Amino acid sequence: MSTVDQPKNLRKFDRVMEILDSNERDPARLIPILQQIQEFYRYLPEEILTFIATTLCIPPAHVFGVATFYAHFTLVPKGEHTCKLCDGTACHVRGSEHILNALRDELKLSESGKNTTDDMKFTLETVSCLGACGLAPVLVVDEKVHSNVTPEIAVNLIREIANAS
Repeated sequence: MSTVDQPKNLRKFDRVMEILDSNERDPARLIPILQQIQEFYRYLPEEILTFIATTLCIPPAHVFGVATFYAHFTLVPKGEHTCKLCDGTACHVRGSEHILNALRDELKLSESGKNTTDDMKFTLETVSCLGACGLAPVLVVDEKVHSNVTPEIAVNLIREIANAS
């Protein structure tokens, strides 16, 4: 069977094997392995974490412990585009709450915990601090920092990304 004919899940599993092999299946490289897995899937699937533990001969509890300890990792699927809005003191004082409300309205997200759009295009998160207080309010979209953001600027960024897709 050619790679083209393989089911999608099997091809994804092949990528997990490549990541493990490129890290020499070294348990000491667990964090870089998890980072690469998350970059590929956009989250850490439970079945992959169990497989990693088995392959690296370490307890699954250790792998899950690392995956849940660091805020960088997520066990929940995220959208194709991630928006992180700073809600630290400087950003909050300069209006991050209004930006958050505008983005929630634009993306049709609720305050009750839903932070990823139904089409899996966008995930909206708030963070305590991005360390860019002099640029407040700050919005990071797909790792690109946007400073002095207004609700209008934030919504326009989202619309530009949505229209480009």
